[in-house]
Amino acid sequence: MNLTAQHCTPQHGTLPLGDDEVARLLDTLPGWERQGIELVKTFAFDDYYRTIAFVNALAWVAHTEDHHPDLSVHYNRVRVCFSTHDAGGLTLNDFICAAKAEALLPR
Repeated sequence: MNLTAQHCTPQHGTLPLGDDEVARLLDTLPGWERQGIELVKTFAFDDYYRTIAFVNALAWVAHTEDHHPDLSVHYNRVRVCFSTHDAGGLTLNDFICAAKAEALLPR
């Protein structure tokens, strides 16, 4: 499943993903963890400029997908938390946006 090729959809009235599906999708996203009803990863950078460049790029992704993470921004790291509040947990939208966040990093 190519998550970066997919787009978020409205989740009003949608149930969160089950534990098996969450585990399967987590296997496709190295470094991401489930913490309660959130999908979380901390990204490390060399300096503040690169940190903010990532935040700005991720903000554009969140805007275009209409699915917004909670961010904790520090000098050389960003903690990213996705959760679908309308569903009360994790949905495919969270994994799509996490994959798109990963795609922002140089390989």
